[in-house]
Formats: sequence, structure tokens, C-alpha cells
Amino acid sequence: MDQKEIKKIVLAYSGGLDTSVIIPWLKEHYNDPEIIAVSGNVGQADELEGLEEKAIKSGASKIYIEDLTEEFVEEMIVPTVQAGAKYEDYLLGTALARPVIARRLAQIALAEGADAICHGCTGKGNDQVRFELTIKAFAPGLTIIAPWREWEIKSREEEIDYAEAHHVPLKINRETNYSKDKNLWHLSHEGLDLEDPGNEPLYEKPGFLEMSVSPLQAPDTPTYLALDFEAGKPVRLNGEKMSAKEIILKLNELGGANGIGLLDIVENRLVGMKSRGVYETPGGKILYDAHAYLETVTLDKMTQHKKAELSVTFADLLYNGQWYTPLREALSAFVTKTQEHVTGTVKLKLYKGNVIKAGVWSPWSLYSEEIATFSEDHVYDQKDAGGFINLWGLPISVQAQVAANQKK
Repeated sequence: MDQKEIKKIVLAYSGGLDTSVIIPWLKEHYNDPEIIAVSGNVGQADELEGLEEKAIKSGASKIYIEDLTEEFVEEMIVPTVQAGAKYEDYLLGTALARPVIARRLAQIALAEGADAICHGCTGKGNDQVRFELTIKAFAPGLTIIAPWREWEIKSREEEIDYAEAHHVPLKINRETNYSKDKNLWHLSHEGLDLEDPGNEPLYEKPGFLEMSVSPLQAPDTPTYLALDFEAGKPVRLNGEKMSAKEIILKLNELGGANGIGLLDIVENRLVGMKSRGVYETPGGKILYDAHAYLETVTLDKMTQHKKAELSVTFADLLYNGQWYTPLREALSAFVTKTQEHVTGTVKLKLYKGNVIKAGVWSPWSLYSEEIATFSEDHVYDQKDAGGFINLWGLPISVQAQVAANQKK
């Protein structure tokens, strides 16, 4: 649509620097349209405080603050943990949240009769793709506005200048202006000194870490915990039945206190560049490790290996904004089938940044101590191995014989 024809815009609103500046910018550059702010609560906690007042003061006509935490956990986090999907060791904290936020954004835009949807993602990042592909899946006819691809603002410093000139209230300052994304699963840190991979993250600096402590500052005694799974889903922590969301929040506390889940990574963004970030995912790290540990005794070899192979594709789809696609749905169906017998208890020890295995039990365990033992057994005839090796190595033997004959 032509800018002058756009009368109502639904804005993905976090209250952070980008989206705060966008409201007055849209008013100036899009013929003073009505701005409806939409904030998806995915567990960012204190970041939601005062959001309504701030949005209205910035020029929005109203704001939706939608609690999406259950959808976030049940539809995104649990299936991704079950898939064992990681993107270059990154536990996909930001990528996981975008589909549910963008879907609700599209639903509200259609209900409000909006002409366009606006987001504050930069033209260098992955989130612009994640938001827009989801919007295309649920509201393909709506215009999408991405100010970072239009305006002349070139940096976060210039954004702050713009905000100050337009009396937009901010919670940040120029010295602590890390680019952060927070939800109940993780917290990311980018920018400032982290843009140089040669700089060590300031883990011990007060205020840098928010969900965790540095392993150097973690207790000198370990913390033990037991996680129960049913069909690949966490259902109990230390014997207490909880929802998956409650378990994650409690694991964040336990893991954070022990310095678990810190990741310093230079990752390959979808748009082609490499980007350095520091992630805090304390509960996620514990949950991934526990689930993978349980699968080692409940999945057969071929399924376990194929699942590990497909988990890379699953992670790529999620990272690249392709959650609402037939391939991801097909992979999820495969994963669900693999989880039928992933039931049991995992015991872990948390100690100074380490998740240490401390035992696993399952009624569906495929591990047989009687077969695997180095002691005397009565169920495995070791003489059988000779015939097996002869058959298994037959192609190698034939190839070697043919090669020898050709040299004669």
C-alpha cells in the first residue's frame, strides 16, 4: 500500500529502544496513522512493567499485552527439546519466541482491520525473517513495515538521539546499551564490547548476567536434582508434579545459581554475516541434557542416529523463521513418534557451570547390564562375533582381493 493510504498500523511492541522510537517515527512518516501496540508476554517479567503507560505516552492509541507463555512452552519449547534441536550450540531462545508472538500479531491485526503490521527488527538480523514469514503464513495480504530498512537512523546511538529529541522515555543509557532479548527460556547479550570476539565477556561484572552467575561465583557444593519425563515431556522435578513451564522456571533458578547455561558464540546468521553473542539459558541447558541422557537408554541405535541427523534440519528451520512450514510439521510428527517410550527419571549434579550425569532409569530402557557386562554372562556367546565380522567385512575382503588381482 502507498504510505498515505495506511491509516492503521499494528506494531510489535516491546518497549525497548527500537519499538519506542518507531511510534513517533511512524506518526511522522506515514501521515499520522493510528498505532496499536501489541506486546507478547513470553516471560520477560520486569520488562512488561509500565509498558501500557509508555506506549500511550509514545503515541499509541492502545496496547494489547498478551500472555503467550503457555503457548510458548507447549508449542515451541517442549517440541524443540524433544527434537534435540540446537543451532550451532545455540538453544534457540529468541528464535523460539518469534513464531508465537508474530502469529498473535497477525491475528490482532486482522481483528482490528489494520492496513499494515510493523516490527522493529534490524535489516542485519534474523528476526525480520522470522516475523515476516509468520505474518505471511497468517495474514498474507497485509503490508509489512520495517523501519530499519527505510529510515536514515544508522545506529543505536542515533536512535537514542531521536528518542531524546522526541521525549520518548527510555530505561537504558549509552554506557549499558547492550542489545538484549529476554524471555522465560533465555537472555541474549549483543553489541558494545561483545562485538569484538577478542573481548572476554564480563561475567563477573555486577549487572551483566541476569539469569545466572559466573561459574567462578557459584557455590562450592553441588546441587542434585531429579527430572521425570513422560513421552519426552518433563512432568516432575524432584518428585513434585509440575507443568513444563513451572519446571523450566524452577530449573532457571537452580541452574542460574550454579552458573549453568552460559554460551559465548560466534554464530552464522541467516543473512550471511557472523555475529557474536552471549546467551544465558540455565534451565534450558539442564532440560536438554536430561532429555538427551534419557534418550540414550530408550531409543534404538538407528532411531537415535537419524533423529540426531534430522535435528540439524529442525534447528535450521526454526532459526530461519520456517516454523509454519510442511517440512517442520513433518519433522515434528517424526519426533513425536520417537518420544513414545522416552519415559523415566534422570538424576543430575549441577556444579560451577557443569551439568554432570548422576543416573538414569526407565521402564523402557534398552540397556541390559546382563548383555553389556564384562563379567561372566549366559546370554551372549562371544564366538558369534567371528561370523558376524566375516559377513560385515565381506565387501572389504572382496574389494581387497579384486585390487590384488589387478596388480598381478
